[in-house]
Amino acid sequence: MASPPTVTIDNTDHSSEPKPVLTDILSTDTDTDTGAESMLDTDTEEESHSDTDEHTDSTAFTCLADADKHSKVLHADTCRDTESNRRTDTQPRTEGDLRIHSVLECGCEVMVCQFNIEGTILAVGLCDGTIKVYSMDSGSLVKTLRDSEIILSPLPVTALRFFVSARAHSLLLATYASGVVRCWYVWGQECMWGLKEVGESSGREEGRRQTLSLSLSSSGKIAATGGSDSAIHLYDLHTHQRLLTCSASANKSVMDGHRFRVFAVNFHPERETEFISGGWDNSVQFWDTRKEHSVRMLLGPHVCGDSLQIDPVTNHILSGSWRKDKALEIFDYDSGQKISEGPDDPRGQSRSPPDNGTFIRHLRLSVKELCGSSGNASMGWLMHHSID
Repeated sequence: MASPPTVTIDNTDHSSEPKPVLTDILSTDTDTDTGAESMLDTDTEEESHSDTDEHTDSTAFTCLADADKHSKVLHADTCRDTESNRRTDTQPRTEGDLRIHSVLECGCEVMVCQFNIEGTILAVGLCDGTIKVYSMDSGSLVKTLRDSEIILSPLPVTALRFFVSARAHSLLLATYASGVVRCWYVWGQECMWGLKEVGESSGREEGRRQTLSLSLSSSGKIAATGGSDSAIHLYDLHTHQRLLTCSASANKSVMDGHRFRVFAVNFHPERETEFISGGWDNSVQFWDTRKEHSVRMLLGPHVCGDSLQIDPVTNHILSGSWRKDKALEIFDYDSGQKISEGPDDPRGQSRSPPDNGTFIRHLRLSVKELCGSSGNASMGWLMHHSID
């Protein structure tokens, strides 16, 4: 069976050192996802309006809506406001055994972050498309990843994942609200290759898609991306070709996939063919890479960012939800039963709009460390906690 279409741009010179990618990468169809129609929604008009209205106060949705409008001025204003507001923002505080290791001033709104495999560096994706890489020892900025395409079209970074290439190079896979997936060689600040995702469509023409989430299998051979069309694409990282599209069936009486945007995808750390996903439909879906539809699900988490993690030691799922109550929850992976909930914010200062609370957009675990962002991320703060 022929593979689904994927537009791939490989800028690697296999006969010599890889060249930096500037204006050549994805030079075709650069304006495809920057118009007002780029927020693809597969729901009915009534469902779409109610779904959008419910999330108008979500920072994650706001930043992606800005991407649809493609307003460079708005991005610039956001970063300037970040600088002025940060000085008046309350310093983050902790209680109990949780302590703040460092606070990084990123200069622009933080969308996502990711530790490398060794836990020595942290990559931070910003709302203007820039990726900043920090040393965990000193907290200093060591690399900035951005090319001319990103400068001309500053759309948010939506997901980051480190992996090791066949040549033992440390690479960083990044997805963007433009529907682009890029592979960066961090220490050389070079984009090795990129591809433009194609969304699902009910007609003959291929749909437009914003890429919102990303995960790699335990072997590092397969990448899964979730997007605005509620589908999940599986890619072979060696060939950069799409292997399978996972989505809900046409039968809406069965919830065997997502019906709204997919904001989080995460492979099981020890099971090559299994992964989970979450989004706006208040469900966590369990998938098998060999099947088109999900095999089971659990209800509860309202995921609006990269906030699903699987602990390989306990085999528990840690979920973060963009809501006032029950923002942090832990589930057993095999049974799907809830084990515990995180405490509510006693001060209610995590967010300024009407309903204060701990609205979680991003989670990242690394050994005994937790790195996350919530409402304060709009102020450019990134909190790195150590759990003793």
